[in-house]
Amino acid sequence: MSSRTTRRDLLALAGASLATPALVAQQQEDSSTASPELVVFNARIITVDSRNPHAEAFAIKNGRFLAVGSNADVRNLIRPGTPTWDAQGAAIVPGFIDTHNHAGGTTLLYEVLVGNPFEVEMVTIDSIIQKLRARAAQTPPGYWVEGYFFDDTKLKDGRQLTIHDLDQVSKDHPVAVHHRGGHTSFYNSKAFEMADVNAQTSNPAGGTFDKDSTGALSGRVTDNAKSAFYRVGKRRSVTPENSGLDASAESLEREVAGLAYISKMFARYGVTTVHHEGGSLPAMQKVRANGDLKHRISYEAAGKELDAMISAGIQSGFGDEWIRFGATAEHTVDGSFSERTMALSVNYPGTNYKGNVTTTQEDLNAWVEKVHRAGIQVNCHANGDVAIDMYLTAFERAQKLFARPDARPKVTHCTLINDDLVRRMKALNAVPALFTTYAYYNSDKFGFYGEELMKRCMAFRTLLDAGIHVAAGSDFSPGPFDPRMAIQGMVTRTGWDGKIWGANQKISLDEAIRVNTLNGAYNSHEEDLKGSITAGKLADYVVLEGDLYSIPIDKFKDVKIVRTVVGGKTVYEG
Repeated sequence: MSSRTTRRDLLALAGASLATPALVAQQQEDSSTASPELVVFNARIITVDSRNPHAEAFAIKNGRFLAVGSNADVRNLIRPGTPTWDAQGAAIVPGFIDTHNHAGGTTLLYEVLVGNPFEVEMVTIDSIIQKLRARAAQTPPGYWVEGYFFDDTKLKDGRQLTIHDLDQVSKDHPVAVHHRGGHTSFYNSKAFEMADVNAQTSNPAGGTFDKDSTGALSGRVTDNAKSAFYRVGKRRSVTPENSGLDASAESLEREVAGLAYISKMFARYGVTTVHHEGGSLPAMQKVRANGDLKHRISYEAAGKELDAMISAGIQSGFGDEWIRFGATAEHTVDGSFSERTMALSVNYPGTNYKGNVTTTQEDLNAWVEKVHRAGIQVNCHANGDVAIDMYLTAFERAQKLFARPDARPKVTHCTLINDDLVRRMKALNAVPALFTTYAYYNSDKFGFYGEELMKRCMAFRTLLDAGIHVAAGSDFSPGPFDPRMAIQGMVTRTGWDGKIWGANQKISLDEAIRVNTLNGAYNSHEEDLKGSITAGKLADYVVLEGDLYSIPIDKFKDVKIVRTVVGGKTVYEG
């Protein structure tokens, strides 16, 4: 969302046509007299409904499941002219729900991508340099040249990117390569010069200007230290095809194009609901009005937008079945798992470094209390055990000051846990949103932590066993958002490189599907609306090729998505 979004804009979105899920839930017709809009039969349906775990058929009316059961039972609802579809033994699961996604469609469309956003792909430093040189040749001096989706462990060179590499791109442009994890960036000499940062510059609280073995700047900058570069240089905001528009109109057009594009990608991968970390609400409404919104949005606000929600009295849950206000955007407490800056209670193996805490307990307490009192679901980015402890401390304090039932504090990432943290999360009914595709995609980083820590990282088994509704949050762009890759990694704990880490945290296929569906709905207080194939719920589902229980689990990420359906309407067909 643009910083120009006003309280009036928020009120317009949450106007008379929108309501809380409790108000929009339609009364179901008596199945004995209802005429379905579609009947699907001969399917292998994994319902994720404990009362009826498996089914063969379902009927849909008014965008919702009307009936779910056996072929014989549901076929009784067919009337003359009722559309039917013979699934011929295909698997059907509820639509996948991603509870943490930055949904950077504009980055995918307009920026230089130096790594593969969706798959494991090894690249070379030279390929990065050449891509950025090409952009520099089209960019005026003094303007930023930036690369995105960099992954430091996906380099064929066997070494790290450096300031000297990026100096080869340009000496006239500030150059940055941003790690896909979002917490570290690499800069050239021109960028450091413009930011007035040198080898003698002190590290700010919660960030570092890294040095090489000689004590010179290496080019790598972490967490809060990146802010030194935000205030220097210029960035092009108008693309050639929109050169006749002013900056505001151009920004909206880019956001509309980016959202429409990534919505198609979500549908392609079977994702039917996404919790958006911010974004442009005007663009979301325009994409929806254009008929190009193919997934449901839980909008997570921060900054001025969050303040406007509080001022306007807009609470979590306000909206409709397509766009609604959810938790806050992740309020950052520490650094990154993939970039090895998250805050640990012990040193990173082989170092005297414990990561970055990016806020103070006092500031965190105040922010959590403010949001909690406003009736908005609190959400913090807390990776390491130190950060999770700080967040739970702040929320426990807020609940004592202003008790609110079923508040469900959201713990984004919640990567490294211990028994005490699990106990406290269970007591608060916290809803952790763990990295999903990391077990497969980022296994090449697990060695930086070692097996003992990895036994407590991305701890799906431990959290499920404690009765905690742990959900799936890909954190795209930091991780790919393909639910099939996520499920394979959750079940096998085996990476793309064939290595297994933290095998004690393996879960079953059924549990992994639940984490990616019903638990995702629970994460945002929507479990009565979606997340399982249950009569009365929204007809969001994914058709997959074959019998999921007979597919080798180490091949699950390659199972074909045949169809993605949202509200009974097909939004993708493969």
